[in-house]
Formats: sequence, C-alpha cells, structure tokens
Amino acid sequence: MIKIAIDGPSGSGKSTLARSLAKRYGYVYVDTGALYRTVGLYMLQCGVDIKSSVSVAENLKNISVELKYDENGMQHVLLNGADVGESIRTSEISAAASAVSAIPEVRAFLLDTQRKMAENNNVVMDGRDIGTVIFPDAQVKIFLTAGNLARAERRHKELTEKGENITLEKVLSDMESRDKSDRSRKEAPAIPAQDAVILDNSGFEPEDTLRAACDIINKKLGI
Repeated sequence: MIKIAIDGPSGSGKSTLARSLAKRYGYVYVDTGALYRTVGLYMLQCGVDIKSSVSVAENLKNISVELKYDENGMQHVLLNGADVGESIRTSEISAAASAVSAIPEVRAFLLDTQRKMAENNNVVMDGRDIGTVIFPDAQVKIFLTAGNLARAERRHKELTEKGENITLEKVLSDMESRDKSDRSRKEAPAIPAQDAVILDNSGFEPEDTLRAACDIINKKLGI
C-alpha cells in the first residue's frame, strides 16, 4: 500500500492539499488533526481540565472515535457514534487539540485508528507527526510550510467564512503559541522527518501547491 504523509503547521494548507492529492491519485484521505480535535471537543464538553494529562487520560475510556467516508469520499468523524461535523473547526477546539495531542495516552489511543486506515488502502494522511511517528515508512513525506503571516491570513479567512468573530492578530498569536507547543512537546514533536521534502508554499495558490506536491510524489514513486 502507498502512504503519502503531509505534515506541517497550522495554516500551511495541509488538509486542502491532502484532499486534492487523494482525489488526484484515487487514494483515501485521512485528516488526523480531526481526530485530536474530536478528543479536545469531548474534553471541553465534559468540563475536563485539558491541561491535566491525568484527567484527560482517565476520560479516554469514555470515548469512541471513528472515521467514516460517504459516497463522495468525504471524511466524517464520529464521536461516540455522532458526527461532529464542523464543530471541531473553531479556534477554541484548535487550541484544545494542541493541548491533548501533547499527552502520550491520547496519541497511543488514536495510533491504531490512524494506522488501520493504511492496511488495505493507499492513503494520503495529513497531520504533524505522520512522517516521523505514524508512518515512518511512508514512501512520500512532504513537510508543508509557509510564513507566519501568510498562514495566519489563510486561517483567519477560513474562520471568518465559517462565522467566527476573531481578529487576524488573535489568529496569529494563537497560531504562534500552538506552533511553539507542537514543536517543543516531548511526545512526537511537530518537526520534519529527516527524509521529508520541505515545501514552502508562501504566496502559492492551492493549485500551485498541488502542482508542486505532485511533482514531488511522481518523482518519489517513479510515475
């Protein structure tokens, strides 16, 4: 099975790229960030202190997280059987995802869910540690990045289009805080794999990023 790992920080366009690549190559798309967001959502809904690794780990026994795909190949995340939809796409949940993703028990909890997707499918998976931890044997590893302001502007546009009232300055501040947390965590820090290809898409339109990524993939796979 072919595994394509797309890693990178928030606002780099990982999900957009990964979805486009999955469609282009006919592979299954797996948004791993949605899994951590879903765990974060559950903890906030239940009033669990997400800064307490003990409390979060204790509450994992009450969670069932599943990935399902509709007839159009779109991924849906089910939390205890209910589709979380767009409720996981807020800035608050993004911060919660960063907090819980630093907890070893959470990462272990979701590891099998992620790896099982690639047992019988060619996959494009995006996240922050796909090429380093989830699939260190991935045939293609791309670390997608861009300048801080460019990423913040993309994220701000995404959030405001969804109706969230937030300033660009707040988005940039939150993003820089999450970047620091993700890079410095002891468990699976968000850093490029040694054999990853770094793709800086500052100033790129989505189609430019897709074209550059396809060039990398085709070269790696010899197609």
